[in-house]
Amino acid sequence: MSAHASSPEITFQPDHSGGTKKIWKTFWLLSALTIVELILGLLIYNIHKGENPNHTLVLAFKGMVCILTLAKAYYIVSIFMHLGDEVRNLIMTIIVPLSLFIWFIAAFLWDGDSWKNLRNRYNRTEVKIENVAPAAKEHGAKD
Repeated sequence: MSAHASSPEITFQPDHSGGTKKIWKTFWLLSALTIVELILGLLIYNIHKGENPNHTLVLAFKGMVCILTLAKAYYIVSIFMHLGDEVRNLIMTIIVPLSLFIWFIAAFLWDGDSWKNLRNRYNRTEVKIENVAPAAKEHGAKD
């Protein structure tokens, strides 16, 4: 004769209505972006294969691929990681370190390219070595 014997059982049934529509929309959008990226990649490859590739056109295609890749990454993070619904402070705790990490990579690439270019300009035959006295003469040793 307990008080709990007659209480109804509480069950939680989540509402899944409309979930498949969002999943299919995400699937088709990401598929379309991926197909466009692949087409641009093939165009870049075919332009590089030619004898005199237009470097401006190649750079523009590569920039478009980078922009599309960033758009896909943003959409994936927004939808699958549910950051599109989060508060601003939580988003900033992810975006700021990510942007600093991207800056870090860009700085290392820039520094490496600078080092490579300086190394290639250096010509050892142009360096003149002055006549340097042997170390023994500096310390007062006799010939």
